[in-house]
Amino acid sequence: MDRELTLMAVHAHPDDEVISTGGILARYADEGVRTVLVTCTNGEQGDGPGGVKPGEPGHDEAAVRALRLEELRESATHLGISHVELLGYRDSGMVGWAANEEPDSFANVPFEQAVGRLVALMERYRPQVVVTYDENGGYGHPDHIQAHRIAVAAAEASGIPDKLYYTAVPRERMAELFEYLRSTGDAPEGFEFPDDFGVPEEQITAVVDVSSQVERKIKALEAHASQGDSIFFLRMPAEAQHRVFEQETFVRHVNRVPAAADREDDLFDGLR
Repeated sequence: MDRELTLMAVHAHPDDEVISTGGILARYADEGVRTVLVTCTNGEQGDGPGGVKPGEPGHDEAAVRALRLEELRESATHLGISHVELLGYRDSGMVGWAANEEPDSFANVPFEQAVGRLVALMERYRPQVVVTYDENGGYGHPDHIQAHRIAVAAAEASGIPDKLYYTAVPRERMAELFEYLRSTGDAPEGFEFPDDFGVPEEQITAVVDVSSQVERKIKALEAHASQGDSIFFLRMPAEAQHRVFEQETFVRHVNRVPAAADREDDLFDGLR
């Protein structure tokens, strides 16, 4: 019996699902593919009501957790995600934050335990395609790196996914975007684009057109209104939002089926 086409995205926090994979989750859901979002932490180290930061008076982890999980549910509805699976680990916070030292933070939990839980989900859903972050977690966040590590280990241990992709920010396209924002006066004040940010174009192996899903990505991002980090994207002019959101790009790390050798436009290439 053929397996139901299934995409699994493994992310660290509520809201991570939108920027780099919201378009593919929505697009493939529209195509009848079963979409599974695995969110590893509850996001306790996010902003509290009023923008209160962790460590500041009034920051209540329990309240932040409840709010962020509710926002996640709304985001998933906008993106048409079939199944949301919560591993429920505690948010480790950014590098250097006090939460890094907590033994129950996601970055510190027993590795094999976390891998085993993800293997069980892979065995339940049997995804042909799994998407997660690269070795640096995209930008070095401890939870993103841990999500990468357990996704790679679970894919290998289970032997189930036929293809494993890393999300990738195209370096040249982002540089062009910020040059455009500077030309329109919409670039963040004092922002300088790091020369080594993102992935060089020649390393990207999949570019997926999600232009039809841009409005849904924006609504999903708006659902995570409590998190100030998302506000910059929402404040950009519509033209810039489309430039950011109309494509999602990936680096293929594992492939066990015939697929495009250099550049794919469909993560299920070779599987349909």
